[in-house]
Amino acid sequence: MLPVALERIEKLGHRVFEAGDYNLNLFGIRAAERQAGAFDDAIGCAYKVGGEWRVHYWQGTTDPGWLYLEGASERFGADGTAILCPGQYLGAYTIGPHGRTRYDALIQSDDVAVFRDANRDHILDTAPETIAHGRFGINIHAAAVNPYDETSEAPGSVGPWSAGCQVLLAPGFRDMMTLCKRQLEAHPTWVRFSYTLLDQWW
Repeated sequence: MLPVALERIEKLGHRVFEAGDYNLNLFGIRAAERQAGAFDDAIGCAYKVGGEWRVHYWQGTTDPGWLYLEGASERFGADGTAILCPGQYLGAYTIGPHGRTRYDALIQSDDVAVFRDANRDHILDTAPETIAHGRFGINIHAAAVNPYDETSEAPGSVGPWSAGCQVLLAPGFRDMMTLCKRQLEAHPTWVRFSYTLLDQWW
């Protein structure tokens, strides 16, 4: 029996990875609340070890912070801030350097789809006519300058940590990256990672 999140992914017609140990299904679940600024979403991972499913959920955000939404025209021009569209992005991520400290994170390496929100309020606008496809730097990273420093404190709000990226609090991010590296240890040629973003369905 599939874990609940993977049942939802399968129901939407997306792929679920079941073959082999540490064949990661990375996913995000965007909360129904449309107000930006909180770590109120879940980012998770489901995979098998020895034929048994293991599932993890971590606190994070799948939305840009209000800092970027408010300054959309200055940072992003007339197009506005990027909001990742729900969907499955097969092989769209690889491990690479992120941020000022160039720490290991999941870096966008193939096209994704984003909504563009340009009206500079705190509400996430997801109008279909604004969708764009491309490589926008929608990485999966941590809300920390150096998430591998376990003494760093968690921020109280998203603030500057996401301009459209998928962002985890540091402890969950470390767990996720450990699993990504376990996939590479088990399958050295599986250097790409897929990510599926879901809207909350309950």
